[in-house]
Amino acid sequence: MKPVLIPLAACVAATVVLAGCAGSGKSASASSSATGATAAAAASAGTSGARAAAQLQPKSGTNTAGTVTFQQQPGGVLMTASITGLPPNTVHGFHVHEKGDCSAPDAMSAGGHFNPGGKPHGQMTMPEHHAGDMNNVTADANGNVRVSMLLPSLSVGTGANSVIGRAVVVHKDPDDYKTQPTGNAGGRIACGVVAAS
Repeated sequence: MKPVLIPLAACVAATVVLAGCAGSGKSASASSSATGATAAAAASAGTSGARAAAQLQPKSGTNTAGTVTFQQQPGGVLMTASITGLPPNTVHGFHVHEKGDCSAPDAMSAGGHFNPGGKPHGQMTMPEHHAGDMNNVTADANGNVRVSMLLPSLSVGTGANSVIGRAVVVHKDPDDYKTQPTGNAGGRIACGVVAAS
């Protein structure tokens, strides 16, 4: 009986292993294709999964502060912001600026909007807009903002559109997305320099 059982067990084990190998061959191949496509998309915008962050500091005599994080995704950069100290129920322009310098009391040292493509200012959903143009942010009844948005024109890492070494600025007023080149968003009430994290 033993001689029959051992080859039978070995045969069953070999069948299971071969079936598993065939299955994982398909999976690995499909997984490689998906990973390759994702990697290619991310490579065109930055280093896949790369992260950066900015600590917003109060400017222009305000108490506005917060944290802004950036993470590379296949379709652009996922930006998440947590901002405090805004007047309740108010709307504010919010941009990436060209210079990573928040040293001036009014944050004018950060320069203009980050615009490596030399495009006109506009809403980030418009075909023509600065790479650093983001949607307005709205404070809640306690003066706080928590928001995330995908920014297709930015990257984290190296390259002309990298957010690293730039500044993030919160403005006093809403961006009208029309006035060139600032959006008429008023003074700068918080600023933070973006660094790799």
